[in-house]
Amino acid sequence: MPDLISQFIADYGPKIVLTAEQISNRASSFWDPRPICAKALVRPTSTQQCAEIIKRCHQVGQIIITHGGLTGCARAADTTPDHIILSTENMTAVEEFDEIGGTITVQAGAILENIQKLTADKGFYFPLDLGARGSCTIGGNAATNAGGINVIRYGMMRNHILGLEVVLADGTIISSMNKVIKNNAGYDLKQLFIGSEGTLGIITKVIIKLEDASNNCQTALVGLDSFSSVVRFLTHMKKSTGSRLTAFEVMWGNYYNAVTEEGGHNAPMDRDHPYYVITECSGTDPNSDAEIFINTLEKALDENIILDAILPKSESERSAVWTIREGFGPLLNNAPIFLYDVSLPIKNMETYIDEVQKNVLAAWPNSVCYAIGHIGDGNLHLFILPKEGDQSLHEKSDQIAYGPLKEIGGSVSAEHGIGLEKKAWLTHSRSDTEVALMKTLKQTMDPKGILNPGVIFDL
Repeated sequence: MPDLISQFIADYGPKIVLTAEQISNRASSFWDPRPICAKALVRPTSTQQCAEIIKRCHQVGQIIITHGGLTGCARAADTTPDHIILSTENMTAVEEFDEIGGTITVQAGAILENIQKLTADKGFYFPLDLGARGSCTIGGNAATNAGGINVIRYGMMRNHILGLEVVLADGTIISSMNKVIKNNAGYDLKQLFIGSEGTLGIITKVIIKLEDASNNCQTALVGLDSFSSVVRFLTHMKKSTGSRLTAFEVMWGNYYNAVTEEGGHNAPMDRDHPYYVITECSGTDPNSDAEIFINTLEKALDENIILDAILPKSESERSAVWTIREGFGPLLNNAPIFLYDVSLPIKNMETYIDEVQKNVLAAWPNSVCYAIGHIGDGNLHLFILPKEGDQSLHEKSDQIAYGPLKEIGGSVSAEHGIGLEKKAWLTHSRSDTEVALMKTLKQTMDPKGILNPGVIFDL
């Protein structure tokens, strides 16, 4: 009897099924250039085809690892030679655009940026936005409950999802394609799969709730002298601009300096401020929105909340400002480098970063720790560069970054998920009873453990 891969090739053809040899030139992820290692990569074109493939894998106990845009930062898509990869790259169709209801129905492999552009062309706005927009997929955004820069106003990915279609571990299709905001008919099953990182089912289709498009965007890069001023400025922006505030991104001064060094990004303002903030507002009345935004900044200057501010005069200038925040690629050339995505109360952020930076220096005298974050929603991203050693330092770095969070009610994962990388720290942010219930759900819905096993926790 032919093996499973041979059967798949015979039944679905070489455009759907790629062998181990054919995928050996593919990178493991957006961040890892090493080649993928797996038995095969299958690329279904529909929910039904996906269900057939998963059902056949379930019958023989074949492990499946789901791949979307491979931009995840928690190693949830890692594979071994014994795995089969199920990629959503052939599932990119927009199945419906409901302009009356303000929804769009898309297959899981659709690229985020493409959906952003399509909705904008139709006069709507899909507010999920993150640096990996050009590669990440809608299904991956849902499976990780992605966040990004607009959470302060619009919330996480789950806030934009009305309905899902999911294939369970045995091939059963759960079509919870709800299109209305109000639906209290029993359990809201889609919530089981949003943020579950492909461990309970594979998302194949999503119904997204869209927002009305704004017709103007006001942006400023601001310099500040202390973290207390950053907090005062956040409060000031919230009170003065109200629902217009869409983004409030903080950068510690050493990060701004590092990415604007010679050969890096252009620095549009002095590089000696202790903190920098990119803030953005949007609305539907260009004249009054601009006036409110400028008056709010002028008042912040008058009250010595901020030291300096620049307002981009064009979309290219705005993009250049955001590149400073999102274009941290130059930092990644300093191996080893350890990246962190944590959340904690705003009131604890300054002392937390001070403690982390102090402990990083104590561990490695030549090291550096950079910090940026979506401060308005309590999310910080850290870059720890020991400037010595190799990946074996990861465990010590984790202890430094995650150790203080439990006492202050923080989380080891704000928006990237747990994956394989953070599962040893899951109980730092979730109680034993919570983890036990998660495991019960996993064992009930995937008793053979074929969907992304080992992700989030071990059974």
